[in-house]
Amino acid sequence: MSKNEKKDERLYNRDFLQACSNAVNGIVYSATTQTNIRKQLIIGFVTMVLSLFYNFTTSEFLCLTMSIFFVIFAELVNTAIETVVDLLVDVYHPKAKIAKDVAAGAVVLALSLIHISEPTRLG
Repeated sequence: MSKNEKKDERLYNRDFLQACSNAVNGIVYSATTQTNIRKQLIIGFVTMVLSLFYNFTTSEFLCLTMSIFFVIFAELVNTAIETVVDLLVDVYHPKAKIAKDVAAGAVVLALSLIHISEPTRLG
């Protein structure tokens, strides 16, 4: 880029507050357009409410909370990858499918982590 060319200011955050605002916009976009994120947010919320009826220790509750946030984080990354792939590829391409499948696989691994790490507590 030559010195005479001006950077597109829309690509950069002016300050920390704008960066936070953009991050919130990304979460809201994902929650309003992605069915899986909506489902995971609802399931996570219900799980957190139901966990209040169990006698979890603080560490167990934190483990549950972090697991839920990790799954939602993985789904947000999956959405970002799928959006970029859709932006770059107009027709079916096997490598685009691989990128989307790998991102979806990360979400499955995050969900599997919950089943492995959460203690089983009945009654």
